[in-house]
Amino acid sequence: MRYAVVIEKAEGNYSAYVPDLPGCVATGATPEETEREIREAIELHLEGLREDGAPIPPPSSKVQYIEVAA
Repeated sequence: MRYAVVIEKAEGNYSAYVPDLPGCVATGATPEETEREIREAIELHLEGLREDGAPIPPPSSKVQYIEVAA
């Protein structure tokens, strides 16, 4: 499966979340660390859903960049 992930710069670090998996979040000191952490968070989130017998939400979010004049 391939989920959309949003990584944002915060004051002293980076944070990430997965729109299709509410509550699945991670933080890191760098974008690369944050990506590693959110990957692990997704795996753990899906594992927890499976253990609980809950449905796995399919990836449905789309990511698109829109250019505008500055």
